Amino acid sequence: MKTLFAAVLAGAAFFLPNAGIAAPDAMQKELVQKSQDAKKKLTAAQAAQGPDRQKIMQEHMKMMQDMMAQMQKAKPAGGMKPEQMREWIDEHMKLMNEMMGQLMDEHHMMMQGMGMGQGMGGMGQGMPGMGKK
Repeated sequence: MKTLFAAVLAGAAFFLPNAGIAAPDAMQKELVQKSQDAKKKLTAAQAAQGPDRQKIMQEHMKMMQDMMAQMQKAKPAGGMKPEQMREWIDEHMKLMNEMMGQLMDEHHMMMQGMGMGQGMGGMGQGMPGMGKK
């Protein structure tokens, strides 16, 4: 019995200090998933040619517009502690950087299609602060 109590006490001591740490909220988790889906769409566009590429790029742009609208509406929950607020903002910034990287890659693909940006594909992922970290 004492061993069980000691185990429960040790577990509580481990988890309780972390209880105040904010994880991504539901909207942020949804946006992370949408961002991953959009990235797959962009990768498909990069592999496509001609009218298929244009169609997929239009679908990607629509996805990005929808995500941007959601990001603009996103607000941290009321009553957050300062460290929770900071973590929410950090997650929001990571999402914004991912979106910007994808938009830069799409822009470079469009410029290549016009013959203006040879050799620039994927540049958004290589720029400081752009894309996944």
